[in-house]
Amino acid sequence: MTWKPYYRGDGEQRETALADPPPWRTFPRKPQHREYRPPPGLVDAVNAALHLRRPLLVSGPAGSGKSSVIEQVAHELKLDTVLRWHITSRSSLAEALYRYDALGRIHAQSLRSAMPQGAVGRAGRPGRPGRGRSRDEIGPFLQLGPLGTALIPSEQPRALLIDEIDKSDLDLPSDLLEVLERGEFVIPELVRYRKPRVAVRLWDSDDKEHIVENGRVQCTQFPFILLTSNGERDFSPAFLRRCIRYAMPPLTADLLHNIVEAHFDATPEGSDELVRLFAERVGAGEHLAIDQLLNAVALLLGEQALGGAQYEELRELVLRELSRA
Repeated sequence: MTWKPYYRGDGEQRETALADPPPWRTFPRKPQHREYRPPPGLVDAVNAALHLRRPLLVSGPAGSGKSSVIEQVAHELKLDTVLRWHITSRSSLAEALYRYDALGRIHAQSLRSAMPQGAVGRAGRPGRPGRGRSRDEIGPFLQLGPLGTALIPSEQPRALLIDEIDKSDLDLPSDLLEVLERGEFVIPELVRYRKPRVAVRLWDSDDKEHIVENGRVQCTQFPFILLTSNGERDFSPAFLRRCIRYAMPPLTADLLHNIVEAHFDATPEGSDELVRLFAERVGAGEHLAIDQLLNAVALLLGEQALGGAQYEELRELVLRELSRA
């Protein structure tokens, strides 16, 4: 990728073909399995979590690459598609386990009650007298959440990312304790339901279902769970003792060189200087993210690289400190 001014600000229309984007900005998104470079100690922490069947809590500044490791783990171990639960202050354990559309079910019941006897059935077949009124299936109105899907019985564990757990409500980590300890949960609506076995949709698929028996979901292989934290709050000892903990190390020039080399087929000339300046700024306490460095290397270097004042202005634009607006 080299610099090319597509937009000129003169109001004139032109036939313009955009160049290929950098690999990490292609869509649909392609996992960066080979490009990710785990920092020292993270491989051991992942393996400890896998051996002990414990969640891995990774802490560090935003943009330091905490969540990227789960894609590589899922790829290397063939753990299927990564499930994701992004935490906000409104997130709850219930929504991560399952979703129940009670209003949708009530609406469907109302429509069936209003349907005349002998109305046409689902496949165009005449309905039996009264059948439309009595039929009430709960399954179509239930869907397992990302955590609930990760806990269904399986031969291989699923990979689940719980991103930015430190942004949660104060009670959420405590609410997670029993699920993380026992690897199971109950769907109350199904415990009370007239049928003991109900097919419920999975979080990551509209056509895959899991048969829930007697309202209980219990894992056979505890999932590989990666929790990330930006260090904005502390957690209780009860929560921490259930996790393997790893803190992202400081971003050094050597570590950043390895990351840049992994993302570019040929390291652009001048990247060493950008890496050095980036590492110095991070070491001085500035809040910068790794993808900002990759953006700077992709945009500012290459055959048509800019120079002079325009280069300085663009470098400041893409490497702007994150704690300032």
